[in-house]
Amino acid sequence: MYRLGILTQQYEGNIMTDKKTLIIEGKEVEFSNEANLLEVIRKAGFNVPTFCYRPDLTSFGACRMCVVEVEYPNGRTIINSSCTMPPEAGIKVKINTERVRKIRKTVLELLLANHDRNCLTCERSGNCELQKYSQEYNVKEIRFSEKDIKDYLPVDESSPSLVRDPNKCILCGACVRACSEFQGHAVLGFANRGSKTLVQPLNGRPLGQVDCVNCGQCAAVCPTGALHIKNETDFVWDEINNPDKTVIVHMAPSVRVALGEMFGLEPGVNTIKLINAALKKLGFNYVFDTNFAADLTIVEEATEFLERLKSGQNLPLFTSCCPAWVKYLEDQHPDMLNHLSSCKSPMSMMSPVLVDLVPKYFNVERDKLTVVAIMPCTAKKYECKRPEFYRDGKPDTDYVLTTQELGAMIKVAGIDFNKLEPEENDSPFGEYTGAGTIFGASGGVAEAAVRTAYEYATGEVLNDVDIKQIRGTSNRSKTVELDIKGTKVVVRVVSTLREAEKAIQEIKNGTANFQLLEVMACPGGCINGGGQPRSCDDSSIKGERAQGLYKEDAELPIRKSHMNPSIQKLYQEYLEHPGSHKSHEILHTHYVNRFKGSYKDI
Repeated sequence: MYRLGILTQQYEGNIMTDKKTLIIEGKEVEFSNEANLLEVIRKAGFNVPTFCYRPDLTSFGACRMCVVEVEYPNGRTIINSSCTMPPEAGIKVKINTERVRKIRKTVLELLLANHDRNCLTCERSGNCELQKYSQEYNVKEIRFSEKDIKDYLPVDESSPSLVRDPNKCILCGACVRACSEFQGHAVLGFANRGSKTLVQPLNGRPLGQVDCVNCGQCAAVCPTGALHIKNETDFVWDEINNPDKTVIVHMAPSVRVALGEMFGLEPGVNTIKLINAALKKLGFNYVFDTNFAADLTIVEEATEFLERLKSGQNLPLFTSCCPAWVKYLEDQHPDMLNHLSSCKSPMSMMSPVLVDLVPKYFNVERDKLTVVAIMPCTAKKYECKRPEFYRDGKPDTDYVLTTQELGAMIKVAGIDFNKLEPEENDSPFGEYTGAGTIFGASGGVAEAAVRTAYEYATGEVLNDVDIKQIRGTSNRSKTVELDIKGTKVVVRVVSTLREAEKAIQEIKNGTANFQLLEVMACPGGCINGGGQPRSCDDSSIKGERAQGLYKEDAELPIRKSHMNPSIQKLYQEYLEHPGSHKSHEILHTHYVNRFKGSYKDI
């Protein structure tokens, strides 16, 4: 090894590699393919505050909080935002000089001067990045005049899933980029100029009146309370405290590997039995698991897929579990709705089954029954309000709470989550397989469907159930070719609607080679849903949550949905057989042409 300037050349066998280094706070740090200086700083174990930077989004440089002092080898010194500056060999970086601290503090004062500072009543209080950095930088006084109350804009509560408060927006642009880069949809954008600049939907219309798919990724990356989940915990508390009501609850697969983060546990830790215990302490009468209905979904969807494969009609089959994806098709591509599976999502299968059978099994009057679903997804709040999921004028799912809302309820109740005694869920709607569990990760629905479809099609036992080629959260589009006893089946798995749009265009131009398309609107799948604990600063959390689901799958004694004994019993006693008239009545749905012209056409 020899050293020449700032490059170190190492010989590994007969291969010579170049190691590039720079200096951060006097420490030599190696870098390679990091996108910007901020990533190198974080890799070195330092932290720089930022509002606008998110690892999964393009760098924007809007907030200027991540400024650092950079000295070049020739002695020239500059102040620059670290999220927009590429790392350069030989530079010296100082992240905490007096100049840098003054700039950041001034940025905070300017933001606060134009910000609604009613922190005590803000949904994001205690989990707000502006609040956090203001405390860290000891901002006690603001030298600039406060925004006049008459200039405050109305809060937009028109969406069934999200609340938009423009008075708390700091113009970081993270929501605009998330909407565009994840969903390719551009529902949100910048309007006006200078001091009148706003982030808003097109033409200033309410969020509930544009083609928003309710995915909540905008709220997931928002550093303040400008975009947040529409909270419905008070309604659920009222139901729980009503002695005339029997309140039942069921929860989605990915909740179990994320809720623990709100109580200091590592991402991916499976807390399902602690959640069961917490829900019972909160006062829910019966606790079930949406994984049960995930198994049910697979039995119906695999049957539907094989029927389409045999007839050759309406292929490729699109999965229909993600309500944001369903609404996107209804809004933008109604001509493709015949490709969507008619199966309801697991949530919307589970609730009507419970509504029909809980009164029978537990001697409860239907009119006194309240069904609550715990979901990782803000779009589920929209889904439960769709008229297709009402019967006799009543919703099958009365309320949807996100993982964040459940965590807040547990804290309000004074429950020490980590000291709970683990509890099982209630039967018979709490039994599930590993296939039901992996629904929460991108690729999980397709993998679960193939496990069942193979055995349905061949009559043979599938011994190796792991299809690892379609797993993973970093690659948002994956294609795998499978051999079902001589029949070649190509499966495409995508997460984000931007990737889904690419698949749709392949179908329309005749180049698509796949027969099954799994779509999840959120990057990495439900594990990264808009209602999960916020993880926008650490993209590795998605992978850890996914691994938690795959770990449970591997540990469960049954890993194929159609082998779930409770599902088999449900068909024998209630649904007759997969694809039956009764199954279609309870478990299937239809879709609506909502096309009004996309923003691309305006």
